[in-house]
Amino acid sequence: MIKLAGIDIGNDSVKLVVDGSSEPIVVPSILSPGYERHVFQEEDSPLKALDVRVYSPKLKKNNQRYFVGLLAMEDQDNSELEETDNKATSDQALIVALTALAYAGLTSQSYETAEGQSTQVVEYIIGTGLPVRTYAGFHKSFEERLVGEHEVSFLSTPKLRGRSIRVIIKRAVISIEGAAALFHMATHDNLSVRNEELYYGCIGICEMGALTTDFPVIRRMSIDNQHSTGEQFGLASYLDNIIRDVEDEFGHRFQSRTKLIQRIKARDYVIQRIGEGQADIRPIVDNYFTRAANKVVDLILKRWKKNPDIQCFYVLGGGAIALRDYINEAAGNVRLRFVTESEFQNVHGYLKLARNKQNQALAAQQQTAASSEQPQ
Repeated sequence: MIKLAGIDIGNDSVKLVVDGSSEPIVVPSILSPGYERHVFQEEDSPLKALDVRVYSPKLKKNNQRYFVGLLAMEDQDNSELEETDNKATSDQALIVALTALAYAGLTSQSYETAEGQSTQVVEYIIGTGLPVRTYAGFHKSFEERLVGEHEVSFLSTPKLRGRSIRVIIKRAVISIEGAAALFHMATHDNLSVRNEELYYGCIGICEMGALTTDFPVIRRMSIDNQHSTGEQFGLASYLDNIIRDVEDEFGHRFQSRTKLIQRIKARDYVIQRIGEGQADIRPIVDNYFTRAANKVVDLILKRWKKNPDIQCFYVLGGGAIALRDYINEAAGNVRLRFVTESEFQNVHGYLKLARNKQNQALAAQQQTAASSEQPQ
């Protein structure tokens, strides 16, 4: 049976929602080289110890072992995506995405914890997306890279140790980041219209991620080619500056942006220093997040002035969550819209777009079949 899934291959994390599931799966987009590790106490969740070997003909380095996500988060040799990376061509983005799809394929079925089971197979039709500036030049090659057969083996991962699964992506529906989020907000699960203002109006989106910030303008659910744009900056550069300043001032090193962002989401700004001392990093965070918010608001106002037909502007994505208070302060009297679970709007939209394409394909098949049955 083919599964429908939406997958947001973000530069900070991969978010996956499979049709019929209630909760998205989130895997930080971090890798480190895998090796035989000493396990003194097994982790209580597979997601905390994704230790995989990934085979795919689409990878430049094939059949390699990696620690993925939370397991790689504190590894000194880990790597996170940088501004020079393109998710459409990045091995790292593909490896994390395939790991998430493989994990979902195994855990969505009832499985035994015994080792040494034979390779299983999961087939997907997926919806996903690219930034505005990347979409035109790379959406075809991105689709070709995703579609096909891949295989993921779980090594020391608890409950999945020794399991392998073939991930077959039958079709990939590629859309624009931010536009998918609006489609989700404007429609019900059955794809009927939920919000007429959003579905039929002219809506501006600011979708701030780790490395890119997209400004699609959607008019009656169609992309405005003239006024949609994107910027090659995101929250990551500000997080990197915070990590650097904290280390310079207090000698405390965050091993990854993910580790820092976890602290910020929990509003836990007090760090431990060597010698039982503590330090408050809130002033450093405030400094850089204020600068980021000012830049975002300035770009939104420039977009809005160029296209005064825009009825409202939504600020979405992981960056919107981190910067919401700072953006509202910078915006002053300008009203900007935010939503709850902002970082998951795109992934739910991708699932709906995949479902929409699948429905269209089935309708076309039925129409063709009906036409062939009519007497000539």
